[in-house]
Amino acid sequence: MSPTNRTVVVTGIGATTPLGGDAASTWEGLIAGKSGVKPLEQDWAAEQAVRIAAQIAVEPSEVIPRPQARKLDRSAQFALIAAQEAWKDAGFEARAGDDTSVDPDRLGAVIASGIGGVTTLLDQYDVLKEKGVRRVSPHTVPMLMPNSPSANVGLLVGARAGVHTPVSACASGAEAIGYAIEMIRTGRADVVVAGGTEAAIHPLPIAAFGNMMAMSKNNEDPQGASRPYDAGRDGFVLGEGAGVIVLESAEHASARGARVYAEAVGQGISADAHDIVQPEPEGRGIAHALQNLLDRTDLDPAEIVHVNAHATSTPAGDVAELKALRKVFGDDTDHMAVSATKSMTGHLLGGAGGVESVATVLALYHRVAPPTINVENLDPEAEANADIVRGEARKLPVEGRIAALNDSFGFGGHNVVLAFRTV
Repeated sequence: MSPTNRTVVVTGIGATTPLGGDAASTWEGLIAGKSGVKPLEQDWAAEQAVRIAAQIAVEPSEVIPRPQARKLDRSAQFALIAAQEAWKDAGFEARAGDDTSVDPDRLGAVIASGIGGVTTLLDQYDVLKEKGVRRVSPHTVPMLMPNSPSANVGLLVGARAGVHTPVSACASGAEAIGYAIEMIRTGRADVVVAGGTEAAIHPLPIAAFGNMMAMSKNNEDPQGASRPYDAGRDGFVLGEGAGVIVLESAEHASARGARVYAEAVGQGISADAHDIVQPEPEGRGIAHALQNLLDRTDLDPAEIVHVNAHATSTPAGDVAELKALRKVFGDDTDHMAVSATKSMTGHLLGGAGGVESVATVLALYHRVAPPTINVENLDPEAEANADIVRGEARKLPVEGRIAALNDSFGFGGHNVVLAFRTV
């Protein structure tokens, strides 16, 4: 099929997060300004400098049958739960091929993870050391490989147009959705299940992030620890979970009478070429991604009324993003309601772009922006560059076509910006 420039829409959403076991409960928690951060109660947590995290609200064992769960890393379990919800929400009741409304040869899956099956890798190494070679699970390799969530989601829905796993640290989930948009836009697929997942709440990642001074050590106030844009912010809080959306060509969605949440306008991508972990302080790379988005789509800056910011609660990263928005959009930035939902979910690393895309789509669908919580003393640089939604949710314009951005950035200087728009 020759390249096309088809309109892409969102027809299904799914999530499992620290705020709830599905998209509805997650959205309810976001709008209410609820924090999902709690003390870690595992035995290994006592010796850690960081003893808090945003752990999943509903354990996969409550959803996935035990025989199936034993063959899946936790990251794949999250992805399957979110994908199954999104698939059903889109109106598909069965696997492609069984459901005649979708051709499996025109169906794809793009599910990303920044770290992959790290808990499987570390746990099975412990088994090897403590119990010997014969006790290592024969399922270890298909469980730990980074493409395991995507592969299992592809098997769940019967995708044959392509199953992919972009890995770009904390930008992975957003890059997966951007890749999926391009799969449909260029004519390679009609429907793609896309998003991100992560399950890295384990002593090694927590010790490593803690030792590099990237995480908050506010163990005494877990729910107040993730505080983007606050002058006293001291690092991110690790979260876990998955967010998945079903993307579809507008023609395909219309033909089967699907409910449409929003248009997926497109993506903008760039790289900082600055440092392996530190963001470029003036936001030049982010600005390039934003400009790339504008250059590649018909998005009108005046349409953008909401930004789900990457905003992890780190001293350097939060402000650099806002500087980039101001650099590209100028005075238009003043009417963009900026929300930092990581203040409630924690930072899901490669899963962040998936969960935050779900939040962005729902913000447009319901025309309300979630709050940024825990901002007691707004950073003057943040105040000078953006309109931060604080304290409680804010209504978005109720009439006319509006758009929103979802920003995701990652170690290595990866920058991905997604745009969605009402239909």
